Amino acid sequence: MKRIVCVGGGPAGLYAAILFKKALPGASVEVYERNRPDDTFGWGVVFSDQTLQGFRATDPESHDAIVSNFHHWDDIDVYFKGERVRSGGHGFCGISRQLLLNKLQERAATLGVKQTFQHEIEDPARFADADLIVAADGVNSRTRKRFASVFEPDIDARRCRYIWLGTRQRFPAFTFAFERTEHGWFQIHAYQFSDELSTVIVETREETWKAHGIDRFGTQQSIEFCEQLFGRYLDGHKLMSNANHLRGSAWLNFSRVLCKRWHTGNIVLIGDAAHTAHFSIGSGTKLAMEDAASLVKHVAQADVEAGLESYQAERSLEALKLQSAARNRMEWFENVARYVHLEPLQFAYSLLTGSQRIGHDNLRLRDGAFVDDVERDLAQRAGVEGPRPPMFLPFKLRGMELVNRIVVSPMAQYQAVDGVPGDWHLMHYGSRAAGGAGLVITEMTCVSPIGRISPGCTGLWNDRQRDAWKRIVDFVHAHSAAKFSLQLGHSGRKGSTQLGWERADHPLDEGNWELIAPSPLPYLEGISQMPRAMTREDMEEVAQQFVHAAELGAQAGFDMLELHMAHGYLLASFLSPLTNRRDDEFGGQIEKRMRFPLAVFKACRAVWPADKPMSVRVSASDWAEGGLSEADLVTFARALREAGADLIDVSTGQTVPWQKPVYGRMYQTPFSDLLRNSVDIATIAVGNIYEADHVNSIIAAGRADLCALARPHLADPSWTLHAAAAQNWTEQHWPKAYLSGKSQLERNLARASQMIGAV
Repeated sequence: MKRIVCVGGGPAGLYAAILFKKALPGASVEVYERNRPDDTFGWGVVFSDQTLQGFRATDPESHDAIVSNFHHWDDIDVYFKGERVRSGGHGFCGISRQLLLNKLQERAATLGVKQTFQHEIEDPARFADADLIVAADGVNSRTRKRFASVFEPDIDARRCRYIWLGTRQRFPAFTFAFERTEHGWFQIHAYQFSDELSTVIVETREETWKAHGIDRFGTQQSIEFCEQLFGRYLDGHKLMSNANHLRGSAWLNFSRVLCKRWHTGNIVLIGDAAHTAHFSIGSGTKLAMEDAASLVKHVAQADVEAGLESYQAERSLEALKLQSAARNRMEWFENVARYVHLEPLQFAYSLLTGSQRIGHDNLRLRDGAFVDDVERDLAQRAGVEGPRPPMFLPFKLRGMELVNRIVVSPMAQYQAVDGVPGDWHLMHYGSRAAGGAGLVITEMTCVSPIGRISPGCTGLWNDRQRDAWKRIVDFVHAHSAAKFSLQLGHSGRKGSTQLGWERADHPLDEGNWELIAPSPLPYLEGISQMPRAMTREDMEEVAQQFVHAAELGAQAGFDMLELHMAHGYLLASFLSPLTNRRDDEFGGQIEKRMRFPLAVFKACRAVWPADKPMSVRVSASDWAEGGLSEADLVTFARALREAGADLIDVSTGQTVPWQKPVYGRMYQTPFSDLLRNSVDIATIAVGNIYEADHVNSIIAAGRADLCALARPHLADPSWTLHAAAAQNWTEQHWPKAYLSGKSQLERNLARASQMIGAV
């Protein structure tokens, strides 16, 4: 390449120019920036120690120039309810954004990069002879807007307002402080980035901001409001703004940006032009500079078109990971009122782990004393001696007490004959109960022959099935400390299909039965059977089938009853507007759509023993446009709680085949968090939870009361026993016949730990 043009002279554009000039000394590398070289519209920039190591490997000279001007800290302070909670070992550095830009400008000039300031680029076509045009023109990228039909940006303006201020107050730690007003909560994100200056970002919900009339404030009036509200943390120092040039309010909405495509022809997006990460995770500048390094690696010595494809493939994955973490953390701050019932120590833990990238083990490495305090506090509130790993805290619902927080999630086995569970089910449930989990839940057990998903599904509509289940229940109770829950459901429009390992969701080749549903909508258009819309008589019959099955379950001795109202099965189909198109009293608004599922729950609660808990599994999101809303979900959850539900098992999706889930570690946990902390009901978190660290983090942060694991238990029935030994938790119940294995496992793990320590 002979000519490279960077549109935008922020950290992304400058760093890209530096690295391109290093890789291609003979090329002309140019930077065009709309502002002056000493203009900046933020205060400090934060990098982690790990990020800096990457910068050093990429360009030692710019790294050294930046690091020599850093302010370093290890601690995080959280001020809440008049208390300060401090956690250490976090390893961050702050630098003035202006100083960072100046150092990068100096490094670029030394290498021979041409820099032009106060030069607005309206159309990159003026650089038609350039081999590569790097669009680093920020969150409001004109390049992205010009080619929006190609880049397909997804832009989401968020629900909080924030103002970016500075102060001469010195903060000894990264500081989060929370203050309540008559209209809602405000918080600050504050950190020192030089010997004399600190950043203070003030944030609040849009409705709170408007209720105080701040939307009518000028910059100075906003500053005075913030000084008064957070004066106790400023020690008499003033707040300052470098945004006085702005027209109107200096308060901003954060926009989450992600482009489907990052390049077209010889134009490529990097940094905020391609993606943004909320400031609460402190990774926007990191992402931008790492984009630059990746772009140069892929493009400098390769065909431009192929290099741009491989650049996007690498960086879009990293951006999605970080955006997922940033979204979780951002939503934590957007919904801080959800967590104010927590005590300060757990509140701080919830904040620190809010991104779901930092977990229990990582926090222990950073600050073991802090984690010990959290575990000790949790144990005391659970009425046991502490500290202990949170996953091994007991949990009580009505008369059922669990020895730990691990749940064997319902997993369809497709091994029943005429709905009767057999030896396979005895082995399956028995081995996982003996494997140490606190609670085991059956696969969806169907309340009628036509309520089955497949011919291999278990059922509970006759005495023979009841007695077969009782055999398994008795085995679990005799040979483990686990409690056993029955899950009842009806397949609705997703029934009469092949076994799970055959063509899932496809009709049987022969022997199909009639399907019923709220509305006559097939699951797979043109493939699935057409269900019949249910009549009132159908509803009464199905409700009685659930009641009869619940009575049989109580006779079989199950400890808990869970009703399946998720995954597009019959009861869930009433809840979702995508599958319920009725125009009678059972369709329309959520209050009508939930009428039949709620009636089924109430009828079952009336016959289920009063000292035994009931749970409901829900799909908290359909992952499809026009599906169940958050407001609908909360309305239904509150109605369940009032009707006597003790627990909500929070899953998502599988309502419609065109769903678009956003997968990742613990990806469904935020929905559990929502219900537990805004509806005040116990929850089970599910979905890609597969490590003990995940469970400990979720329980300690108060995002759920229990954690359900499916696939890990298929691969390892004794997952909980192994997790206990790995964490040196010796009080976990083991079957007496396996105790010799317990002692050997603990010895082997202790020996392995000593060997690692010796190395």
